[in-house]
Amino acid sequence: MMKTKTFLISGIVGGVANWLLGWLFYGILFASFFPQPEESANTMILILLGCVTYGLFISFIYNKWAQISTAASGAKAGAVIGIFTALYYGFFGLAMNKEMTYEMFAVDIVITIVMTAITGAVIAAISGKLN
Repeated sequence: MMKTKTFLISGIVGGVANWLLGWLFYGILFASFFPQPEESANTMILILLGCVTYGLFISFIYNKWAQISTAASGAKAGAVIGIFTALYYGFFGLAMNKEMTYEMFAVDIVITIVMTAITGAVIAAISGKLN
């Protein structure tokens, strides 16, 4: 049985970690490589909400179905989730966004794998501590 408190806390903290990682990777390290969103408070809030939703999604999987509760297992599972998330989003990006290139697609896959592995490690470590 999933503990709601563990699911929510680990998912929200994981989502915030994902948001900070996105700022680091997309906003600083690769800012000149990827198109930047229009800067506004609304944009940042929507990006944060998307990241928290992603954190809750991963937390749900870890806590409800997989019982993943260590940083190492969370990172491994996060990397796998990241691969499929990046491919899903990337293929749609290539199809729908004229600015998207195959090089951007490939770099984004690597970034998403790394970010989701770290996010997954954070979520699992917190879940393990709270259980």
